[in-house]
Amino acid sequence: MNDLFKAELRRFLPWALVYAAVHLSVLMFLTRVADLAQQPDEVYLAFAAVYALSGLLLGLYQMGGYRRPNAWLNLLHRPLPPWRIALALLGAGAVLLALAVLLPLLGTAAWQEGMTPRVLDLRHWLLCGAALLLALAGYATGAAAILLPRRAALAPLAFLLLLPAAYATGVGALLLQGLVLAWLLLLVLAAFKPDVERLPGGVGAWLLAVPMQVMMWLLLVLAGFGAELLWIAQGTHPNNLASAPAGSAKQADNAEGPDLIVAGLANSTHPDAPLWREQAAISDIATFGLGIPKSPAWHELSNRAPMEFDDEARRIRWVFSHDLGKFVGYGLADRQRVGELGVDGEARFGSPPLPVEGGLLAGRDTLYQFDPESQRVLPRVQLPAGEFMAAVRHDGERLVVMSQRALYFHDARPMQQRAGLLENGLRMPLPGPTGNLQRVDVMELLDGYLVSFTMTRLRHNGRGDSFQRLLKVDEAGVVTDVARRELGTGYGPLFTWQTWWLSPAIKTSLEALRPVLSAPQAEAMVAPPPRPRLVDGVALGLLLLSLAAGAWRVRRTALSPRARLAWCLACALVGLPALMALWRLAPVRDDLTLPVAGVAGVAS
Repeated sequence: MNDLFKAELRRFLPWALVYAAVHLSVLMFLTRVADLAQQPDEVYLAFAAVYALSGLLLGLYQMGGYRRPNAWLNLLHRPLPPWRIALALLGAGAVLLALAVLLPLLGTAAWQEGMTPRVLDLRHWLLCGAALLLALAGYATGAAAILLPRRAALAPLAFLLLLPAAYATGVGALLLQGLVLAWLLLLVLAAFKPDVERLPGGVGAWLLAVPMQVMMWLLLVLAGFGAELLWIAQGTHPNNLASAPAGSAKQADNAEGPDLIVAGLANSTHPDAPLWREQAAISDIATFGLGIPKSPAWHELSNRAPMEFDDEARRIRWVFSHDLGKFVGYGLADRQRVGELGVDGEARFGSPPLPVEGGLLAGRDTLYQFDPESQRVLPRVQLPAGEFMAAVRHDGERLVVMSQRALYFHDARPMQQRAGLLENGLRMPLPGPTGNLQRVDVMELLDGYLVSFTMTRLRHNGRGDSFQRLLKVDEAGVVTDVARRELGTGYGPLFTWQTWWLSPAIKTSLEALRPVLSAPQAEAMVAPPPRPRLVDGVALGLLLLSLAAGAWRVRRTALSPRARLAWCLACALVGLPALMALWRLAPVRDDLTLPVAGVAGVAS
């Protein structure tokens, strides 16, 4: 086993060293022009894709060389159990990936911590470990895909395709990646056997069947996306029309603030509606959306946005440190550290603050203001218990803060005159969850505010309704319902709920698993409307059809009675994806008709 491990290392070591050298060069170049520790999520996602793809290619190439019949026979013709041979090869691959991926990352992180004034926290070192886990997951995916029979090769890809959609953060993200890697490694060990053309049995069959069904569902969703592209090409797609229909969600999403408020007031019975329509045409309407869809969390591996801001007057950049719970400053000219910045002095922040407009810092439940004159960070707005920031709009004299439950209006002028929390603000409950909120339009009145909420986000996939709601709050804090306008989507019910009726079980399970290991987020809070009976009927019909077709299919296979029952249950509960997986994984047994005179015999 050790000899095989060393031989595999020697086989790929030159390529791993070349990869590591190129990798380190790219990282050092990038870290000279940007702070890699303070990049947004999209940058880290691009790096993750490169690492996973690198591991995938290594797994495909390494195991593909042994997958040929003669090479496979020679590999397994050793006085070792197959699983020990597999561990030797996989161990060599893991060491090579650690050399090519992990070591350059650690070297770059060490250089940044020791040679620059930039902030490097424990979470950045853990991010290097996450990169290795993703590379190993890609490696195990490639190994499993090449070792499994060709008809099952797509199944391991389901994990890599779904992993970026998870909301898990920090240690939770590492745990999730570790679980995915463990599943894939067990699948590789189950596929590593003398008869490589035979599907795994026992536990290995379950390890293969579950991702295979999810992959079939993803292919069906992809087919629906392809049909939507054809719809767009025809020019009749609701979001691709030259002119949005009147009263449609598309028109509301793109309308100017005054036009949208006028349209919302058209059928209002409120006595002041005619006056407000005239006022909207000449008023300055403040429009904003879900500005903080994901709140920063302690020790998260990546950043929603760079956790830094600049003091232009003193030429100081303040970068938030999760380890210290404070901002760390360094000069933009001399690149020397100048100190730390906490809440009202040296106190730690209650949650990681995200820099937003107007020199404000949005924590999870507290809004802070940086005062460049006194070099202090002052708390300005404290949300009630259980609420967290979803958006902030500051235009000088007016401050609007939105949580996942309500809008808060404050007079911002005291922020220029004194310290302390702003008081006597107005509160307006939201008419729906923040995950369905597309835009908010605010018009100031003589005695309060008129607010239009456009609830059209996620309307295209059945996760939200489509309407416009107008509310008024007066100086006493009394909220009045002014109008509600239903907005057409242009989508039929079958298109809207297509990801659900294709497989209710898979869709529901994935939606339930997505927020696991994560704090509640504003963008994840949705209120799906009731499904039409047509959609439920189609889903039920497909489940029954899948059960019938599956029961017919298993009778023509060589599966055991227990396996046949399991597949029938899967077809009844999962639907079309299970039927498609059954068709791929359980081919019809070969029948041979014996040409004996006068006898019609069949031998299997």
